[in-house]
Amino acid sequence: METKIIKVDPERPDKSALEEAARILRAGGLVAFPTETVYGLGANGLDANACKRIYEAKGRPSDNPLILTIGDISGLYPIVGRVTENAEKIIDAFWPGPITLVLPKADCVPMEVTGGLDTVAVRFPSNAVARELIKTAGIPVAAPSANSSGKPSPTRASHVEFDLNGKIDMIIDGGPADWGLESTILDVSVDRPVLLRPGAVTKEMIEEIVGEIDVDPAVYSKPSADIVPKAPGMKYKHYSPAAKVILVSGNLENVVKTINEKVSEDSAKGLKVGVMATEQTKNRYTGASVLVVGDRDKPETIGANLFKILRKFDHIGADVVYSEVFDEAGEGAAIMNRLNKAAGFNYIYC
Repeated sequence: METKIIKVDPERPDKSALEEAARILRAGGLVAFPTETVYGLGANGLDANACKRIYEAKGRPSDNPLILTIGDISGLYPIVGRVTENAEKIIDAFWPGPITLVLPKADCVPMEVTGGLDTVAVRFPSNAVARELIKTAGIPVAAPSANSSGKPSPTRASHVEFDLNGKIDMIIDGGPADWGLESTILDVSVDRPVLLRPGAVTKEMIEEIVGEIDVDPAVYSKPSADIVPKAPGMKYKHYSPAAKVILVSGNLENVVKTINEKVSEDSAKGLKVGVMATEQTKNRYTGASVLVVGDRDKPETIGANLFKILRKFDHIGADVVYSEVFDEAGEGAAIMNRLNKAAGFNYIYC
């Protein structure tokens, strides 16, 4: 299969180009498209066979649920069994935007979307290209991240092309994703909402709207092998480059010292070593390929660059990558969730 790549204006996407993409989706094909979080791999969310193609193209485990994206609020009601009171509050506060809601599913939603569960994850993206595409297609679009399963999520069309060229029908290039990390996922199918994945809409922001919420243990700790995931990113190792990723935690002075020691040891073994640093520490490491992920005082820069930097370590052929860790308050919770998954919770404490 030859993958067609088209470029569109991210603010004013060309309707004729999106009509071609919409026809592909309605016919059961696969189209990658930008959102404000990361690039999604779209398929007709009501077509079980089309959704199976997503799993095949990504190499994704079949029990890992997909997210259904909608182009306007009216698209929510046909695909869910009911909209809870807490869901209504979150919708009013944050949709369209980077938060996904887990709700009881309607009968029309195939089990291939939900991973066999009776709930469905739904998102209404704010990105103009995504919204116009979904509205033009006239169907809910299943759209996990458009990458090979387990690899860093794509924040640019070139990332999608690298992973999935020849496996999908079309890539819509709408420029880099704004946020750079996947959406927050909140289970509102239960009386007390549960945070299943942190993102740009933070726990603190949610609690201002609905009161205190619970956090699934898989957000901050390695999940058990028998967990039944209610949302993407909960069970399996994710976001990982080919290199072994090791997180180094502690006082920043000790972190820098420890990383430099490990770089020296690994280099002596003939390994190519990478260090993921910040603007504050980039000049303090020696003997390694140092890539800057962002400004420690501006977590939004780290979130926007994280997956791009993890992919760059693959491109330079790193065998092992040492990374600093970050404050988990606010947006930092999403950053550390992704880093923990990328490293498989592999830590050095100093």
